[in-house]
Amino acid sequence: MAWNEPGGNRNDNDPWGTGGGRRGNDQGPPDLDEALKKGLDKLNKMLGGKGGKSGGDSGSGGNAGGFGAIIALAAILVVGYIVYQSFYTVDEQERAVVLRFGEYSRTEDPGLRFKVPLIDDVRKVRVTNVRSAESAGQMLTQDENLVTVDLQVQYQVSNARDYVLNVRDSNQALAFATDSALRHEVGSATLDDVLTEGRAELAINVEQRLQAFLQEYGAGLRIVRVNVESTQPPGPVQDAFREVQRAREDEQRSIEEAETYRNKIVPEARGRAQRLIEEANAYKSRVVETARGETARYLDLLAVYSDAPKVTRERMYIQALENVMSNTSKVFVDTKSSNNMMYLPLDQMIKRNTATGGRDSSGNSGSMSGQVDIQSLTDEVLRELRNRQATNSRTGR
Repeated sequence: MAWNEPGGNRNDNDPWGTGGGRRGNDQGPPDLDEALKKGLDKLNKMLGGKGGKSGGDSGSGGNAGGFGAIIALAAILVVGYIVYQSFYTVDEQERAVVLRFGEYSRTEDPGLRFKVPLIDDVRKVRVTNVRSAESAGQMLTQDENLVTVDLQVQYQVSNARDYVLNVRDSNQALAFATDSALRHEVGSATLDDVLTEGRAELAINVEQRLQAFLQEYGAGLRIVRVNVESTQPPGPVQDAFREVQRAREDEQRSIEEAETYRNKIVPEARGRAQRLIEEANAYKSRVVETARGETARYLDLLAVYSDAPKVTRERMYIQALENVMSNTSKVFVDTKSSNNMMYLPLDQMIKRNTATGGRDSSGNSGSMSGQVDIQSLTDEVLRELRNRQATNSRTGR
């Protein structure tokens, strides 16, 4: 039967003991005040106090013991919090700036450190990692043209004290300084320099100027690198600038081709000039040596002529005839005794002499054979002249 079944039965199964029977063994719900009082008594005993007593004195003793326990617990918590707040750890990548009553006290290196709670304010700053900031915008160049420049700045914290105390917002100060340095450098350059080969120089100049600004501000930052990501003209004129860029590339290609042609032609011209110089020097040496040889031969001939003038004169005459007759095929001789003109067909005489004795002992026709033929021909002419002179003289008598 259920405990709450109606009827006159005994309600022994009522868990709260609220039935109409006896309450000797009934158990009611827990009393919170009583439980709290027991807990305070136990805490008071642990702290060396005395537990509460029954009767009239138990109320006042229990209240005093509970208040003392609360104070002791609060003191333990305060001491624990103070100890916990007195020590802190600085990482290897950090430096800690300690402010005492808002004034700079010291800068702590990595490790376990101590501070005075509620008095010292510790601000940790990462000094080893490289941070980056970007800047972009349109600005005027020196030749009053608009250009869009995208810039990236990589930097580190070089001085934790200056980074924390000198500047309220270091990132904003860096952005303002970057924009100022960039506009100053772009405003000092032409559009062609910014768009083409001057970009590398622009990045170096911006880095130097930006570092000077940050040192003047005392921001505690060090610039690692400045990269010019892109430089572009305004959108409406980009096509025209591309055409200009292509024309500039064509110009550069033409210049390189001209340089290649010059490097090819100039050495050849120098070689030809050197060859002409060498040929002129050789001609000079040949003419000079020939003149010296002719002079020496003339002097030798003069000495021989001095010894035998008649023989030498006749020999020279014969050599002159050889030289003359070797260059002509017909000779006309004017005789003194009559008005007849004598004609000597040298070409026919040469052919005849060549047919009869034109080869040497080895069977080859050479220059020496030609010289012998001319000499024999000259001798024959002289004999012919003498014979005709003798005949003319006899006829005249």
